[in-house]
This record gives sequence, structure tokens and C-alpha cells, in this order.
Amino acid sequence: MRKERNGVITEFNQPWIEQRADPYVYRHTDGMYYFTASVPAYDCIVLRRAKSLKELQDAEETVIWKKHASGEMSKHIWAPEIHYLFGKWYIYFAAGEEEDCWRIRPFVLECTGEDPIKDAWVEKGKMQRSDDDIYSFEAFSLDATILENKGEYYYIWAEKVSVGIQISNIYIAKMESATKLCTAQVLLTTPDYDWERVDIWVNEGPAIIKCDGRIFMTYSASATGECYCMGMMSIGEEEDILDPKAWKKERYPVLRSDREKGFYGPGHNSFTKLDDGTDVCVYHARTYLEIEGDPLYDPNRHAMLMEVKWDDKGYPIFDYKNKVTL
Repeated sequence: MRKERNGVITEFNQPWIEQRADPYVYRHTDGMYYFTASVPAYDCIVLRRAKSLKELQDAEETVIWKKHASGEMSKHIWAPEIHYLFGKWYIYFAAGEEEDCWRIRPFVLECTGEDPIKDAWVEKGKMQRSDDDIYSFEAFSLDATILENKGEYYYIWAEKVSVGIQISNIYIAKMESATKLCTAQVLLTTPDYDWERVDIWVNEGPAIIKCDGRIFMTYSASATGECYCMGMMSIGEEEDILDPKAWKKERYPVLRSDREKGFYGPGHNSFTKLDDGTDVCVYHARTYLEIEGDPLYDPNRHAMLMEVKWDDKGYPIFDYKNKVTL
């Protein structure tokens, strides 16, 4: 087994792509896989493309956008996701300002052509809330993802509210276009349980997976050290997506640190599929416990892969033993 600083690489926790936090994998209709993630310097957005997850691991990485020198989008470039919707390629990400690094807001890039690697990207500015919403994106906002259901698109994101250190909740709204919402925010989840309140009260990093008519949303909770973990909510495809009472929230985390297997702080995941239809969870984790300084600036949150299995009720099972064969 290989040692990494004060941690150990076991048969379970071998990184898929090193030093790439908040990993997002999108599989396009042509079968190509696209990968993006937060880089340790938080200064740009990178993109990879390949025919398989195995090839994606060593694929050439292209910087498709760099942060500004000052003002909006000049600090803390976080958690990009690439999506193809409304007939174009878009990247959703969060960014702060050099002059105010914690003024984190959600932004959008649009590709000018059909090749997201080679064609230019243009800035579309901050995500726009609906005309009747005076609250969204006024505070620390990040980690946007997209949910499609019955031909409609929904924007899901984390935003802080309250006073002092603040609380990070997850909200949802229907999309009018790729850059604007058409309904006011609806609160989906707030940190209710003890495992969502370790060090700081956090729900963030939503991700969507579907099975047999049910939509599952995983999310991450608590601070970004060993306590970071994944929770889950779900709703039926026929139910009202914007009705928070229609969503069922699980009482306990579905994935958490495992010292025996060498996983620490698993979270901020995405989902994709193999050619044979196997569901794969793409997430980040560290391979060691002790972190020097602020965990946010520790570079060794690696992208990992886990096969998602399903129980007899049609609910996903997240287990480190379910390794993905590339």
C-alpha cells in the first residue's frame, strides 16, 4: 500500500483523478464523457473529454476560462458543472471577488459552438433570479446543478442565510432559460440533524440520480474535514418538484468517512453511467485524516469512483466496496 503524507492508499481508496475536488462528469448524447472540477488554486475552469471513464483519467486537460484580475469572478472559482440544455453548452460555477473573497455568487458561461473543448466560451454574468424573487443570490451562493424532469429544467443551489457564521441551505427554482429562473426559490433542505451541523451548519453540493420513476438528490453536509458527508432526499417523478413537502429527506447520511478503508470527508459528488448502464457516483475525498491549516486550501481532495447499486425498494446503495472496473 502506498502512503500519502500521513495517510495510506488502500485497495479501496485509490484516487481516480488526483487533486480535483467537486468533480462533475457529464455524458453527452454522443457517448463522450466530459469532466470538470475545482482545481487547487481556484483560479480557472478546466475541461477533459474522452470515450470512457478510464480514458478520462489521463485525458488532456484544457483550461477553457480563467478568473478575472479583480471584481466579479476574480477569486475562489468553485465547483463548475458542464451541461447541455436549451440547445447549447453551459458551465455553471461559483466565484468570489479579489476585494471580497467570500462574496461568492453563481455565474454562467455559454459555449459559442458545438465543441466545448475547442470553441470559445462567453460570460453570461450572474445567474438571474425570477422577476418576483428579491432574495435569491443576495448572499453566499454556490454549487448549482440542474434537474430535468418531464422536459422542464430546475436549478438547484446552496445559499447561506441568517446571521453570524450563517447557515447553508439548498434551494430549487424552475428555469425560464439557461441563465434565468422563472419561479422564486423554494427551500428544499436546511441542516436539521447533528451530522449536518459539525463545526458549521451546511447543506450544499446537490447532485441528481434517477431510478424507476424516482428522483434522488444527494448533497453534502457539515465542514470540509472528516465530518463532511453525503445526505439524500428523493421525490417521485409525478409529484410536484417545487413542493418541499413532497420530498423525503433521509434521517442519516448515505456516505461518510471510513478510517479503515482510508476515506475522509467524502462528498460533493455527481453521477454518470457506464456503457452497460451501470450507475457511477463520482465524488471527492481525502486519503488522510490530519489536515494542516484550513481544510478548504488542502489540495488533496481527490476525485473517486464508486459503483451505485440499488436495493429492492429502488433506493441507491453507496458502499466503498463497490469499486468501478475501468
